[in-house]
Amino acid sequence: MLHSAVEPMTRGQAERLIPLIEELQAADGTGWDDIAAIGVGIGPGNFTGIRIAVAAARGLALGLGVPAIGLSSFELARAPEDTPAELVLLEAPRGGAYAQLFAHERPAQPPELIDPSAPPARLARGGLVVSGHRAAEVAAVLGGKVGDAPPGDLPHRLSRLAFWKLRHGYDVGQRPAPLYVRAADAAPPSDPPPVILP
Repeated sequence: MLHSAVEPMTRGQAERLIPLIEELQAADGTGWDDIAAIGVGIGPGNFTGIRIAVAAARGLALGLGVPAIGLSSFELARAPEDTPAELVLLEAPRGGAYAQLFAHERPAQPPELIDPSAPPARLARGGLVVSGHRAAEVAAVLGGKVGDAPPGDLPHRLSRLAFWKLRHGYDVGQRPAPLYVRAADAAPPSDPPPVILP
């Protein structure tokens, strides 16, 4: 059985995460010893949220002696079909889109930031399927077709894909790390760092 919870918050996510997991386990009558693997979203997404999730997953995996499996937002937004070429698009700030090309369900190149109103011609492929944010617009320009929406809600897709990766040994043994397509909007502090006394 799968339980999920959503709690909108502006701060305190790191402090709330572990107690929330324990509440979900209590609802299902399970405990920490029942966890065989941990699936975690690695982004792209909210910088702070991704860092909290990945740090918690890695810490729990280390403490419990189980694998932690990273799942990108691109993987979670893919169409539910095996295609030779699929371009997955995620909404990005300022009208852009994060894009990643897949071939037979696996990433074919690193993600990049594109303008969905003028996608690069180099992304065009024979039999291209385009999924996600502004897919119809991009497919029309690149000569592709629009893929079906992925089935199920996000928690179900994440658990199903994590199980698939675990079963096929895909990315298992690698420590999940946040996936950033662009640098953070926040600027580094302009003050000089403090002097460390001997």
